Amino acid sequence: MRTTRALAVAAAAVGAVGLAAPAASAWADPTNIVAMPSVIPRGGHLTVTVDGTSCQTPGSKITSPAFPDTNLHQISGGSTASGTAVIHKHARPGAYDITAHCGGKTLTRPAAFTVIHGGVRGGVGGTAQSGATGTDMAIGGALVAAALLGGGVFWMRRRSENRI
Repeated sequence: MRTTRALAVAAAAVGAVGLAAPAASAWADPTNIVAMPSVIPRGGHLTVTVDGTSCQTPGSKITSPAFPDTNLHQISGGSTASGTAVIHKHARPGAYDITAHCGGKTLTRPAAFTVIHGGVRGGVGGTAQSGATGTDMAIGGALVAAALLGGGVFWMRRRSENRI
């Protein structure tokens, strides 16, 4: 009698776990957000991939304060969706989160990418659209002025040493 009761309880527990597993995996969808490149200048194109079948439904999108809401599109041959966002020209340098909104569920990846002030365009040569700021120019000018002043003082001291 005890064996039968224990067997019935064990069967009920296994059945409950078996029925709950698909529901638990559905809550984990979407599962991952990847941003490439992870460091990007303002105005750059950021490609974001999101794993999960719910992200392949129409209306799925990614959001961030650094770029406008961007729709996700299904990537063939899997349960992954992708979107390309353009970073705002006025985005401040720093790390930004990305939130995926898929099938009524959301997933946020903190510090998914970093916006930088400027950068180098690899392969083409030259710099990105933004250059030195006013602060950079002031610091550089102050360093040049200090070097000229120091050189002048050194030169004048050497001239006076030769007269002695």
